[in-house]
Amino acid sequence: MKNDVLVLSYAGCGTCKKALQWLNQHGVAYRLRAIVDEPPTQAELAQWIPRSGVSVRKWLNTSGQSYRALGKEKVDAASDAQLIQWLAADGKLVKRPVLVQGSTVLVGFKPETYTQHISGT
Repeated sequence: MKNDVLVLSYAGCGTCKKALQWLNQHGVAYRLRAIVDEPPTQAELAQWIPRSGVSVRKWLNTSGQSYRALGKEKVDAASDAQLIQWLAADGKLVKRPVLVQGSTVLVGFKPETYTQHISGT
C-alpha cells in the first residue's frame, strides 16, 4: 500500500518523540516498530539505504553508546557491508527515527523534510 507508513523508533529518543508528534499533528497514520527490539534487517537495509539517498555512514547514530563502544577508528575502517551487519545487529547504532513510506525512506527527523515527503493515509 503506497500510503503505508512504517516508523522505526526508540521510546527514549527525543527526536523520535518529535517525529511521532509531527505525524500525529498532521494526521498521518503509521505503524510503529521498536528499533531496539526489532532493528532493520540486512535485507531491509539493502533496500532502504539506496532509497534514502544518503550513504550507509549517515545511518549511524554517532552520538549513541553503541557507536562510542565501537569507536570512531573502527567505524572509519569498516566496509559498508560491515556497517550494514552492525546496523542490523544493534538498533541503537541506527540513527533514528527511520520512516519508510513507499519508495521514500527518511533517516532522522527534520520537519521540513517530513512536510516535503510524507502524505497522510
